[in-house]
Amino acid sequence: MQLGAFSVSLTVKDIAASRAFYEKLGFTASGDYEGQKWLILKNGETVIGLFEGMFERNMLTFCPGWDQSAQSIDPFTDVRELQASLKAAGVDTFQTEADASTTGPASFVIIDPDGNPILVDQHR
Repeated sequence: MQLGAFSVSLTVKDIAASRAFYEKLGFTASGDYEGQKWLILKNGETVIGLFEGMFERNMLTFCPGWDQSAQSIDPFTDVRELQASLKAAGVDTFQTEADASTTGPASFVIIDPDGNPILVDQHR
């Protein structure tokens, strides 16, 4: 199962303070969306997202159709196919689901056994 690019999405209290902290660790912003209260930062192949007021908890994020540099890859496994495979494997902790009747961008969230959310977020 190919889940796509991986990142950790962090819920933060102050986007500017968090950006300054992670930049000291060598991360650089990929685009500037600080005014929208979110940022994607990279350090080599490591990707983190900072999100102020958007999520309740930190979560693992996978983006089907992207590599670690947010470049499109083909072929890739569509988010709806991933969702169906997980359901067939017995995963029953879907918090949200992708509409199986659509194509293109979609997402779902599952919860792991310890209560950690996992977002699978397809952008294309």
